[in-house]
Amino acid sequence: MFQIAETIMSDLPETLKQKLAALPSKPGVYRYFDKGGTLIYVGKAKNLKRRVSSYFNKEQTGKTRVLVSKIADLEYSIVDSEAEALLLENTMIKQYKPRYNIMLKDDKTYPWICIKKEAFPRVFLTRKKVNDGSDYFGPYPSVRTAHILLDLLGQAYKIRSCRTPLTEAGVEKGKYKVCLDYHIHKCNGPCEGLVSKADYNAMIAEIREIIKGNMGGVLRDLKAQMMDHASRMEFEQAQLIKVKYELLEEYQSRSTVVSATIHDVEVFSYVDDDETFYVNYMKVKDGAVVQSHSFEMKRKLEETPDELLLLAVTDLRQQFGDHAPEIIVPMKLDYAIEDVEVTVPQRGDKLKLLDLSRRNAMQYRIDLEKQRSLVDPERHQKRVLNQLKEALQLEATPEVIECFDNSNFQGDYAVAGMVQFVNGKPNKAGYRHFNIKTVEGPDDYASMKEVVRRRYSRLVEEQKPLPNLIITDGGKGQMEVVRQVIEDELHLDIPIAGLAKDDRHRTNELLFGFPPKVIGLKPNSEVFRLLTHIQDEVHRFAITFHRKKFEKGFMHSELADIKGIGKKTAEKLLLELKSVKGIREASMERLSEIVGPAKAQVVFSHFHA
Repeated sequence: MFQIAETIMSDLPETLKQKLAALPSKPGVYRYFDKGGTLIYVGKAKNLKRRVSSYFNKEQTGKTRVLVSKIADLEYSIVDSEAEALLLENTMIKQYKPRYNIMLKDDKTYPWICIKKEAFPRVFLTRKKVNDGSDYFGPYPSVRTAHILLDLLGQAYKIRSCRTPLTEAGVEKGKYKVCLDYHIHKCNGPCEGLVSKADYNAMIAEIREIIKGNMGGVLRDLKAQMMDHASRMEFEQAQLIKVKYELLEEYQSRSTVVSATIHDVEVFSYVDDDETFYVNYMKVKDGAVVQSHSFEMKRKLEETPDELLLLAVTDLRQQFGDHAPEIIVPMKLDYAIEDVEVTVPQRGDKLKLLDLSRRNAMQYRIDLEKQRSLVDPERHQKRVLNQLKEALQLEATPEVIECFDNSNFQGDYAVAGMVQFVNGKPNKAGYRHFNIKTVEGPDDYASMKEVVRRRYSRLVEEQKPLPNLIITDGGKGQMEVVRQVIEDELHLDIPIAGLAKDDRHRTNELLFGFPPKVIGLKPNSEVFRLLTHIQDEVHRFAITFHRKKFEKGFMHSELADIKGIGKKTAEKLLLELKSVKGIREASMERLSEIVGPAKAQVVFSHFHA
């Protein structure tokens, strides 16, 4: 089962062959090195032998093939569980930043709220995380949101904001003096010992819970304290707590409430295309969204959505801390996470929450594309065309694409249309329509041959540039007749692809090569959307020209002389009865089935007066 393919084995160093043969069937983390000893990839495995061997016992594609060609050595570490493998892999990726590993990072630096590790901690906003034992909460995609929270904490709790390095010993010796913040009631003066360390830390503990989103517990404690003071006639103290309670309650009311039944969960969702994976993370506390963060992941290899989602879940839970006992995801995760319930909702509030997260991921993607189009309008099209180039393994980027489609009415009024896309956009000046001249009757293959022959023999004769790719609005048959003209007759080297439809007349396959093979593209991918746009455009162009020709012909037909019968009625009759002769010979009952009794009477009377 784990035998390495001989064709691949022959190119491997002997030491690597020996290590592959000795791999254990246990969970762990493996590391690939190139000839220079540089770490190029880190991966996790439930079964090291099965997973590592899979890179070498089968033919790889695309970027993975490039990775395998560079592997000169490997190392591995055995762990006790799948969860440990997840964490170790993530730690190593962050530490070594291997070339072929995806890392969760943004091109932006988001702010964090820091509770500084000090004798009397400060609470402030920072964009730099320092490994000094302080607590960091975030990141906050919205700076405004972080400032609102800090302003709330500043109103509710009189904690210090000065950078004076306070120590308990210094306070006892009277080294420090209160500043303006004390006099304007923004600080309770820990520098002069006007508040005990225990009372100060109690405030910090409440602040920590509020930042985490555990507002409900803090409110309950404050309410209990308020009632206790009131029962003892300590109305001044009760009023101070009441003010704090009302501030926190108002802030909580402004949070996005999703469900009163959902208390402590984390939600992960994604939107995917061929190259980029857009992830949204949401934290829900006491039924409200307390944190939301979106980012993108660029594929380095052929990573699947479940692999990327698992990486995102592992990394973000490590990064944000305050782990929820339950996570909500759109698919089953391949690896177990210790002490976590993984939910894939099918209905109810949790599914609505997952949908909300996905809408955030979708909006993030739209916003990014808009921003990038403003900076570089051609960037998006270039990227999609490069993806198409890779999918078809073309030598040149398909900057100029031409697509053909036929249109006729039972063999009559036969025409064809050709659209041209340059750099992923319609080039209306390059559109062409054709009247079919040499074909009698409804023969799409012969019509396509005629049109392609006329188009490219003329380009060759006039020595004009040829397209980088030809697409037919049809399957294998259409591709073959185009190939016969392009290769056999004109001896041209132009790649040919075909767009095939399903039984519902929806495009579902991209065909390429001879014999044609299906190219695996996701229906929601950018490349597929470009191809369907091209197909829709050529169909629209061809059918519009056909209708114009039909209308012109109709004006000269016998049906045009019938008063009360318009184009649409005539089209129905011709579609069903094939010709004017068929209409003339049809019974009143048959005509009524097609156009209704009233119009049927008009037509029947015209031919049988």
